Amino acid sequence: MSVLLVIPNGVPRFFFPSAVWRARDAARDLAFPRRANPEAHTKMRKPIVVAGSINLDLVASADHVPLPGETIIGKDFRTFHGGKGANQAVGVAKLGYPVSMLGNVGDDSFGSALKTALRQSGVAVQSVHAVKGSSGVALINIGGDGQNNIVVVPGANGKLQPKDITAHSALLRKAGMILAQLEIPLITLETLGAFAHRYKIPLMLDPAPARELPSGLLQVTGWITPNESETRILCGLPPTEPVTPATAARCANLLLERGPKNVAIKMGAQGAFIATADGIREMVPSFAVKAIDSTAAGDAFNAGLAVSLLSGKQPLVAARYATAVAAISVTRNGAQPSMPTAREVEKFLKSQK
Repeated sequence: MSVLLVIPNGVPRFFFPSAVWRARDAARDLAFPRRANPEAHTKMRKPIVVAGSINLDLVASADHVPLPGETIIGKDFRTFHGGKGANQAVGVAKLGYPVSMLGNVGDDSFGSALKTALRQSGVAVQSVHAVKGSSGVALINIGGDGQNNIVVVPGANGKLQPKDITAHSALLRKAGMILAQLEIPLITLETLGAFAHRYKIPLMLDPAPARELPSGLLQVTGWITPNESETRILCGLPPTEPVTPATAARCANLLLERGPKNVAIKMGAQGAFIATADGIREMVPSFAVKAIDSTAAGDAFNAGLAVSLLSGKQPLVAARYATAVAAISVTRNGAQPSMPTAREVEKFLKSQK
């Protein structure tokens, strides 16, 4: 038996009963559109790809940092998943944006744990590979007065080669933005920059640890995001010279002349200075919070800036969002555990109005 149904365009049609229900639903959706499936929306967004380091931080605390040849009794020992690349990838994932990690871990027990931690944080790890040898580690001694000494062993991070960029070109071509740091070999980073330039993918470069950079890399960088100490090195300032807003403005102009399209100078409690190719020169103030651990503040900032820019926000709005992400991170211990969720950032920003 068939049923006559008039659908919204006014054309009568005959349907069998099962079709009636489908047509009824279609009519309802025309009148009252349903909200888009958030999962489907996520799938439509171009992911962020982070190419960088994955480390295990081994942290020992004692009354003081041991002198050469001295053996002392420690107070506490903790391990943290770290590496600037991994920190930024986790920061992006916690903000609910799709992200993939491109990097290496060792074939030791640390390697499998580091990869598992990234996966559990929401980072896609299909391009994280175990290579022969140790994972990257940082051996950190912290004294009661806050002094520390650190030995970083690149391990597997130092084995990320230009051929790895080529091998993962399919992943990289799909990226909405590529995030990179200086904890992988410079030749690999230059290859990554050339790739990003060729395929017109924005490259956000965190120039840490600080060092001089080749002009070719600077010229293919979309955003460069130095902190104060890195700004001094890049701009040839004395090590003790304060980085004020006026100093940041001069350095940002100097960096723009060298090739990057945009500059974000991370200035801790002062905020961030933003300079863009289209003429923006402005300080974005920080938020007043009680800082506990600033280890991952810079990584949190980069994660927030990348996510906000890819969500369509203008640079100054994106920088304010990034500053909020960083502000929340310093109120918590650890690097990756300190990264906030998008809901936490939204709530924090509303509280600041």
